[in-house]
Amino acid sequence: MRNLRILITTALMIALSSLGVSAASAADRVATNCTTASRAQVPAARAFAAPVTVWLAGDSTMANPSSGRCPVGWGSQFDALFNSDVTVKNQAVGGRSIQTWLYEGNVSSTKGSDGECRLTSTTYSSRWQAMLNSRTGMKAGDYLFIQFGINDSSSTCPRHVGPARYRQLMTMMAQAALARGAHPVLLTPVAAITCSGGTATKNRGFVNETFAAGSATRAPVIDLQTLSVSLYNSLRFCPNNGDYGGSGPLGTFFCNDHTHFDTYGAQRVAGLVAGDVRRQNLPLAAYLR
Repeated sequence: MRNLRILITTALMIALSSLGVSAASAADRVATNCTTASRAQVPAARAFAAPVTVWLAGDSTMANPSSGRCPVGWGSQFDALFNSDVTVKNQAVGGRSIQTWLYEGNVSSTKGSDGECRLTSTTYSSRWQAMLNSRTGMKAGDYLFIQFGINDSSSTCPRHVGPARYRQLMTMMAQAALARGAHPVLLTPVAAITCSGGTATKNRGFVNETFAAGSATRAPVIDLQTLSVSLYNSLRFCPNNGDYGGSGPLGTFFCNDHTHFDTYGAQRVAGLVAGDVRRQNLPLAAYLR
């Protein structure tokens, strides 16, 4: 009997020892797999945080201030909304239509038979050539924000641009970005402040053309006109006495006109753009502060 108990005890110890070794081996395999997975995630995280350049093309409502406190374009306040992995290169220029921005100095003051301002040369402006430069311009993963449509509504050359021509040029710019692996983002023109009684109203053109260019290139569109009008209404800018240069709500937001922004106004409009980047869940939203 005693010998039988010894045999049973020995068998149990061997079995338990085998189980312990197997469990330890399984645990080692799990730990190894977890470590390998963690290591695999490191390059992905680094790739996600790759530096991105956001290029801006537009008019004075987007441009950096040239002197004094007014006007301040919203593009000058855009960089502050992103983390250090994003660099904003603001190439917006005051007084430009989409065509005069693209063909600086080569748009004549006369219209052709098609009603469009004649080009004296198809040579691109230096700013657009710089963006297209294969070494220092737009690269894969960058973004190009395009906002015109204010000066374009002029009836006279060189700033006049017709709807079809506007759509053509915006589509061309978006396609150029796509060809370089960059992401175009199209914006309808930011609204000026006009009131109908106590309500701020829309006052910009080229909205349909912007959405059409977006559809043609599958580029996201930020309807900045609608967003800005909604903001003006939330801030109760209407009705007003036209005191744009004062210290009240209008004077804090706008310059001494109904179109251009003071620093505070530019910050709020930049926030609208960033907010819609986040709302549309664009990959760039991951870099927002």
